[in-house]
Amino acid sequence: MRRSIAVVLMLLPGGVRAADRSKTVQEMVRVDAARVVLTHVRVIDGTGVAAVEDQNVFIEGGRISAVRKGADVKPTAGTTVLNLRGYTVMPGIVGMHNHLFYVARPNLNSQGEFEQPGLLPQMTFSAPRLYLAGGVTTMRTTGSVEPDTDLNLKRDIDQGKLPGPHLDVTGPYLEGPNSRFIQMPGLTTADEARRQVEYWADRGVTSFKAYTNITRAVLKAAIDAAHKRGLKVTGHLCSVTYKEAAELQIDNLEHGFYKNTQFDPAKKPDLCSQSEGKFTLAHMDAESADAKELIATLVKHHVTITSTLPALESSLEGHPPVRQQALDAMSAGAKEAFFLLPDRAASSAAPKVDPKLLWKNELALERAFVAAGGLLIAGPDPTGRGAVLPGFGDQRGIELLVEAGFSPVEAIKIATLNGAIYLGRDKEIGSIALGKHADLVVIKGDPSKQIADVENVEIVFKDGVGYDPRKLLESVKGRYGQY
Repeated sequence: MRRSIAVVLMLLPGGVRAADRSKTVQEMVRVDAARVVLTHVRVIDGTGVAAVEDQNVFIEGGRISAVRKGADVKPTAGTTVLNLRGYTVMPGIVGMHNHLFYVARPNLNSQGEFEQPGLLPQMTFSAPRLYLAGGVTTMRTTGSVEPDTDLNLKRDIDQGKLPGPHLDVTGPYLEGPNSRFIQMPGLTTADEARRQVEYWADRGVTSFKAYTNITRAVLKAAIDAAHKRGLKVTGHLCSVTYKEAAELQIDNLEHGFYKNTQFDPAKKPDLCSQSEGKFTLAHMDAESADAKELIATLVKHHVTITSTLPALESSLEGHPPVRQQALDAMSAGAKEAFFLLPDRAASSAAPKVDPKLLWKNELALERAFVAAGGLLIAGPDPTGRGAVLPGFGDQRGIELLVEAGFSPVEAIKIATLNGAIYLGRDKEIGSIALGKHADLVVIKGDPSKQIADVENVEIVFKDGVGYDPRKLLESVKGRYGQY
């Protein structure tokens, strides 16, 4: 037994030997010890229960070894003790609609017009650092345009060569013909879908995402092929309605209830409607019979819903100004696009569907879905539009869940433990409990009372190694949107 413990202490948390951690990663580390004690800290454990004041959290071998009543602890050889009075520790965020690419609009002008094709350049350098700085310790890529790149990035992060969160790599988009993005493959037959799933499952992807123009037959083939491999399929849909997708046994649906086209005018089978779900959402009050029937269908078929409120907030007037740190992270081109797109929204004609009504119904439907026993997870859909950047968007998503009517600790659970449950990793991550990976976020303040404090990230522990968010952010200044 003594020998096995000694071996654990020779390794970095996560099983990486200290000598194998790259200089690049080491420069981002603030706390690095075989044993770490966080003393006198407030604990939000991720299960949705009330915060517990004045606790000591012990980290050893990359895992949580104890949580006890707060007490002073004297440092000893090999032990780092942090006095964290006035700070809160919560589980690392499990981001469930996150991306490693940026949406580029060539020659974008003040009218919102740009030259085709719209592109999805990879942010392999900047995005992982931004996620980790924001407290994201595990994330699903939720659609990939460079799956080989994402798989190699996952390998290098796991081996301690590059900084970033643990990755659940989603395969290339399962899209039909006539996609809005030239980098997405167009699948037209069930056999193509099966081959796509099997090819990428063999290479190590752990999930798949269907997109707006997929047909029911192609989607069904992809779902069946993924389920045979023990993998899950989510969808940002339009051509297929939520009810149809649930009956096809899809596992997850993205963007809350915004992309359900069930009642859109002139909706044709297997074709995306012109409204793209806005009409259906505008006419689906959470207390209506249609809403209750849909939610019952989703819960019956164990379909998880992903809340992506930060990406949807940009359609509303009066949302908070972007944080300076997020602006600092943007490249010159990304910053220019950020300021041009709101100008277009302000100068354009009034939309056919009131964004405020869509927002009101979406928040109510998410609450109703959870009340009915549905699993709600969260992610910001960070593609550079508006202020939705990796990490910053994940924090904003938690704040908006509170705006939706969830308590702060419930919102944190949705953003942490619920994601771990969906990934089947809730015995390892997602909450603060004995034996779990020490994936933790140290926050200045008390987000259980003031949710905006979730932005005040002081240290991010991933597998027991404490990363410095300031160094991570400094390393990507002016780079998001570039690489």
